[in-house]
Amino acid sequence: MIIRWKPAVAGLTVALVVAGVGYAVQERLAQPQGGPAAAGGRRAFGGPVPVVAGTVGREDVPIWLDGIGTVQAFNSVTVRVRVDGELQQVAFTEGQTVKAGDVLARIDPRPLQAQLAQAEAKKAQDEAQLANARRDLERNLNLREYASKQTVDTQRAQVAQFEALVRSDDAAIETVKVQLGYTTITAPIGGRIGIRGVDQGNIVRASDQNGLATITQVQPIAVLFTLPEQALPQVLDAQAAGPVKVVALDRAGRAPLGEGTLAVVDNQIDTGTGTVRLKAVFPNEPQRLWPGQFVNVRLLAAVRKGGTVVPASVVQRGPQGTYAYVVKEDQTVEQRPVKVARSEDTRALIDEGLNPGERVVVDGQYRLQPGAKVTATEAAAGNAPPPAAAGDQPRERRRERGESSGNGRPNRDPNRGQNREPAPQP
Repeated sequence: MIIRWKPAVAGLTVALVVAGVGYAVQERLAQPQGGPAAAGGRRAFGGPVPVVAGTVGREDVPIWLDGIGTVQAFNSVTVRVRVDGELQQVAFTEGQTVKAGDVLARIDPRPLQAQLAQAEAKKAQDEAQLANARRDLERNLNLREYASKQTVDTQRAQVAQFEALVRSDDAAIETVKVQLGYTTITAPIGGRIGIRGVDQGNIVRASDQNGLATITQVQPIAVLFTLPEQALPQVLDAQAAGPVKVVALDRAGRAPLGEGTLAVVDNQIDTGTGTVRLKAVFPNEPQRLWPGQFVNVRLLAAVRKGGTVVPASVVQRGPQGTYAYVVKEDQTVEQRPVKVARSEDTRALIDEGLNPGERVVVDGQYRLQPGAKVTATEAAAGNAPPPAAAGDQPRERRRERGESSGNGRPNRDPNRGQNREPAPQP
């Protein structure tokens, strides 16, 4: 029998190459990409996990209620003319801040001045007739029995008639004077005047729908906002205790625009939305709030004295609810259920589960299991990790939540689902 050695040797060589490639691939997959193993090899099984730790604090925590609202002028008046005539003068500048009583415009007064002169002349005529009637009455009374009673009564009636005409003339004169006063248009309130609606030289009428301009009072200014009906008891309790602080923030909810006081809680709840309307008043100095502006509103409902506070990143969420990793004295961690009262951007108020002074894991929880041994690094000031840039979360947190890193694909933790410790830190 003839043995063919070349094909056998070639097959054996291919098998060895495939086995070597498979082993290399397995070793590559077993090592975390970009992890510390590249610098110093894989962590020995059961080695401590590096984490950032902080201390549970105790402090007074303000309880804020958040809502959305719209800025409204404290008072708003549309300035309209009250007599007909030619607009002779516009005495204001658009956007000007005016005081109550400032002259805004003037209408041609000459037609009304002529009416006033006519009314005064009519009064003088009636006064002359009244004086003559009074003299006739006096002569008839001096005649005594020689003047008939009917003549005396008629003369008295004529005197009363002329007296009534004089009073009517006085009223007519006063009416014309009032109309004449309307030819000078003044500001009814102080505030900021808007865009002019009529130009000088136009004929204006009291029946015109459009006014000359609108004055809005912006100092102080009001904000109307809504809160869920569930928050109403807290608001009423806070209002009963004293003035309630309200803060207005910009549309992004970051920059404060002003601080004011709650003025009114509406007398009914909107059944369609399940919300209640509230009104707050702001001094608005400087003028950072503007009528019609959309704002985020925060109302200080209460202050929790001596509350248990941790950085918000301490609180984790799992199938059984919220929990936190507590670092024990032997440098192992305990997974402890916690009850969160409120969670803000940077901190959380804890009702149950943690005690002031305990050490908790602030960062690095994704690599932990109950009972794991850790090497803890103290957190930055405030018991929180150094803040990341806006929109940039720590890499391990993005991996833990499976969030995208910018390439459209979710990040995945190479250690998840594997029964081994991650590589040691360099």
